[in-house]
Amino acid sequence: MSPVVDGNGNVKHNESSSSIFEIGESDLSRLLERPKAVNIERKRSFDERSISELSISSPPRHFYKNSENSSRVFDNFGSIHSPGRSGVSTPRSFYCMETHPIVAEAWEALQRSIVHFREQPVGTLAALDNSTEELNYDQVFVRDFVPSALAFLMNGEPEIVKNFLLKTLRLQSWEKKVDNFTLGAGVMPASFKVLHDPVRNNETIIADFGECAIGRVAPVDSGFWWIILLRAYTKSTGDNTLAEMPEFQRGIKLILALCLSEGYDTFPTLLCADGCSMIDRRMGVYGYPIEIQALFFMALRCALHLLKNDEEGKDFSDRVVKRLHALSYHMRSYFWLDIKQLNDIYRYKTEEYSHTAVNKFNVMPDSLPDWVFDFMPTRGGYFIGNVSPARMDFRWFCLGNCVAILSSLATPEQASAIMDLIESRWDELVGEMPLKICYPSMETHEWRIVTGCDPKNTSWSYHNGGSWPVLLWLLTAACIKSGRPQLARRAIELVEARLSKDHWPEYYDGKLGRYMGKQARKYQTWSIAGYLVAKMMLEDPSHLGMISLEEDKQMKPHIKRSASWMC
Repeated sequence: MSPVVDGNGNVKHNESSSSIFEIGESDLSRLLERPKAVNIERKRSFDERSISELSISSPPRHFYKNSENSSRVFDNFGSIHSPGRSGVSTPRSFYCMETHPIVAEAWEALQRSIVHFREQPVGTLAALDNSTEELNYDQVFVRDFVPSALAFLMNGEPEIVKNFLLKTLRLQSWEKKVDNFTLGAGVMPASFKVLHDPVRNNETIIADFGECAIGRVAPVDSGFWWIILLRAYTKSTGDNTLAEMPEFQRGIKLILALCLSEGYDTFPTLLCADGCSMIDRRMGVYGYPIEIQALFFMALRCALHLLKNDEEGKDFSDRVVKRLHALSYHMRSYFWLDIKQLNDIYRYKTEEYSHTAVNKFNVMPDSLPDWVFDFMPTRGGYFIGNVSPARMDFRWFCLGNCVAILSSLATPEQASAIMDLIESRWDELVGEMPLKICYPSMETHEWRIVTGCDPKNTSWSYHNGGSWPVLLWLLTAACIKSGRPQLARRAIELVEARLSKDHWPEYYDGKLGRYMGKQARKYQTWSIAGYLVAKMMLEDPSHLGMISLEEDKQMKPHIKRSASWMC
């Protein structure tokens, strides 16, 4: 049995060769060629026509009255200049605002996290905290790499993103088993790790498709993030050749085939197990969680931009369009909550049986939690956490609502209402450290029943109401698209006051996010990258083009809800 040594010099023995995916020297040699040189100096992060694709209008001047520098951010928006290409360790200079001292530190930390496979950069480690046990934080996670990838793309460094897309595509093609059950061909790995074999002087990639995860749950979100990132790479570089390659077209279609397969569902939403996304532990998000539905919607829309217009591509595109229409109507109709809809649910009748039923999911009004009545502002609204028969999860989930704005799953009116909610409930959702992953936390008996007494997800900690700095980039993108950059600026200032001093932790605990998480890793890469992406987007809003999609008017349902939509 040949020993293998990981990047930190630890010798390990492989117990099961079936979990090791060794990539041959000649495999994908054509794909692994270095990308063509891109003229970053005179090229924005999106093509010229996409300036109209951004659902952004220059905010009123009163948004900037409290910032002497901010008035320059959106000036001459249509003619923003992009500085020249620079190395990762020496990022492009900031030209709209004075550079904060921690920016250079963040780039250096991001540079240290880069993982190489046969001398090619292929991703970033989850964390570089040498003060505690590694567990799986020394791996490259698909979801964790997304903010790192966006930072590199915004900085004119597309090679690492291209290599990552190639490597994860290669891993998708391997047989995936959990015990004796084979996963679908389209499943993307949750993470992978590069090991070095000193005996054979060779490097090996080990991938985890859920067989090593907590609860043995396959990552539903990985495939969606992969498609979203491929579209971001294409928009940033202007290079369509990668996405148009047969291998990539096949990878996209395998993911779509998994999601669009017919079954017993009566809803267009995607049925999921607990722990299949960023919230990867038992947290009562099984069923139809908002995070997965929003990512599903965005990935479907990105796939439409990436699929080739051949016979098979047209067939998939037709299926995607049909699903998008059904999904948008379902989400905007049944997941949306504002004060009028809350009052309607409060007055629901039950046990209705007909096509004219108002309470279509037979939700019991007595199941409404007390906190939601105080949490809901007069102006504002949000997509709730989950909707299924006789069950509504009224918790606020940040990632799902921000992605809903970026993908235009939320109408412009709904996006504005979400921003109103965040502004009205700033102390609860942002507090002293952005940003609550969900609100509120579960406590006492509810915590014991739902989490199974999970010691990591205690009240106001980790996934159970913890504050996650990585979510800053999603908030910033959503704020810019909604015309509320001043909210993003407030959040960034909070992060700059503490994150570097605390050594870039993974999450914070407490109702206000005041305390560093009790099990939080330091030098968490996506905390670092999330800050950099937020900073660069606020300085150059044109970067939003790689991660934002404009509203499709044809998918807007003819429904009426409340005055909070009309802002």
